[in-house]
Amino acid sequence: MPSKKARGKFATLETALRAHALRLPESEEAFPWGERAIKVRGKSFLFMRAEEKELSFSVKLPQTGVQALALPFAEPTGYGLGRAGWVTVRVQRPSKAIEAQCRDWIDESYAAVAPKKLVRAMSDGS
Repeated sequence: MPSKKARGKFATLETALRAHALRLPESEEAFPWGERAIKVRGKSFLFMRAEEKELSFSVKLPQTGVQALALPFAEPTGYGLGRAGWVTVRVQRPSKAIEAQCRDWIDESYAAVAPKKLVRAMSDGS
């Protein structure tokens, strides 16, 4: 379900990324601080917020974080999380290519926080 503040293209992107994240093994949704969080076994791997003019989300990117931070729409996540490899992305112009990249980042973040057994299940398609 898209947030009430999201409209049009951002609501569509939010819905697609939410559905992708919730397909990952044992993922579940929570709403701390009024923001959508997707967790695996109690550990957050995605924070997401859709507004009228952008979709922002934060993910843990231990492998591709440096490359992601080179993009003009990415920055280290606040509250000290950036030092731990968290990156915040602000999408202002959704496209199929951006959506595909976001899915890859969500998968990497999941793999960074999920138990290895669940990561293997994700890789095996189980």
